[in-house]
Amino acid sequence: MTHATIRRVTEDIEQFKFNTIIAALMEFNNYLVKAKETAAYGTPAWDEAVDSLLLMLAPEAPHIAEELWQRRHNTQTIGYTAAASVHRQSWPSFDPELARADTITLVVQVNGKVRDKIEAPAGITEAAAREMALARPAIQKWLEGVEVRKVIFASGRLINIVVG
Repeated sequence: MTHATIRRVTEDIEQFKFNTIIAALMEFNNYLVKAKETAAYGTPAWDEAVDSLLLMLAPEAPHIAEELWQRRHNTQTIGYTAAASVHRQSWPSFDPELARADTITLVVQVNGKVRDKIEAPAGITEAAAREMALARPAIQKWLEGVEVRKVIFASGRLINIVVG
């Protein structure tokens, strides 16, 4: 999740999609809150995740990111130096292999209304997604007695079944 979030935030910054950065960081924060109750807490991976969160937060919320960075790295007690600032740190990098999702949540719509969600393998083909969606009981009840006119597939995100 750390590497996937770094990738997402980095891409959003590069594409000037500043409105989605905070959403990604909130999702990551919620993930970390849950992970704090697991064996991951206190490990080097945990430290990397928290530091990465603060580094990614710095462009959007510079003052709070700086305050949290100083508290986390005890710069208050050892004396503040500019080198200790969160804003003087390198941007976190991500490993594409670790950032790659194994599964995706595929939203299934009928005539533009969300009717189901499917956990599917990442990289699912259109044919396989269509087959999975049409086989779902939650979808079949919306298809009874109507003709499927079109199936629109947005790779990795959405499948919309148009009926009439």
